[in-house]
Order: sequence, then structure tokens, then C-alpha cells
Amino acid sequence: MHISVPDELPAPLSAELHYDMSDPYAVRLSLGAPAARPVQWVFARSLLMEGLRRPTGTGDVLVIPQHRCHPNSVRIILRSAAGAALIDIAESAVAAFAKRTVSLVPPGTESLHLDIDRALAELTGRRD
Repeated sequence: MHISVPDELPAPLSAELHYDMSDPYAVRLSLGAPAARPVQWVFARSLLMEGLRRPTGTGDVLVIPQHRCHPNSVRIILRSAAGAALIDIAESAVAAFAKRTVSLVPPGTESLHLDIDRALAELTGRRD
């Protein structure tokens, strides 16, 4: 992957997409070397999947397919109060990742994979 920030040249960056069936609506994007505690961004799996077809997202994460500067990539724009970063990922890698998540949890079946009792316990701090 490559990252671009304002006023700097694009630079290669270690990054990884993650999916966990216990959090079926979300994907995680880890940026940076694992030894250096990577930065984690969590956003909707549907946002990533839709972003393969058309520009989508509002707020902190936007996904844009086949950006004109990088026609074989998907651009993910991450925004925070500190600024913004543009992440370009090979479209084939994002599509393969999305396909694997769908094979694990087909869209529309996410609620079948939620552990509501565990989620409530985490929210309330109970350890029953």
C-alpha cells in the first residue's frame, strides 16, 4: 500500500485488512509495522464493498474505486482532527479480501453471528 499526506510524496506503508466474524459488520485496517503498534481504523464492511464499485462514505472514511492516478487501486481516505491520509491499495487485494469476508458471513446474515450477551456484558462491564 501507499500512503499520501498533504505536502509529502507518497510512501510505501505496511498495512493489513482484517475481518472477525464476531464483529460481522466491521473491517479493520491496520497501518504501520506490527512491532511499532500499528494504527487501527475500524469501519463498515459494507462501505469497503460498495467502495469497490463507486465512491462512497461520509465522515472519517471514504472509499473510492479506481482513482485516476492509480487505476488498478482502491483509494481509502482516512480523516481525523489531526488531518487526512490517502491510502492506495491494489483493487485485486481489496476484492479478494471482500470475497473472503462474504464467504465467511454473507451480507444480510451478520446478525446471526452476533453474540448479544457478550456485547452487553462488554458494554456494562459485567463478567457473569
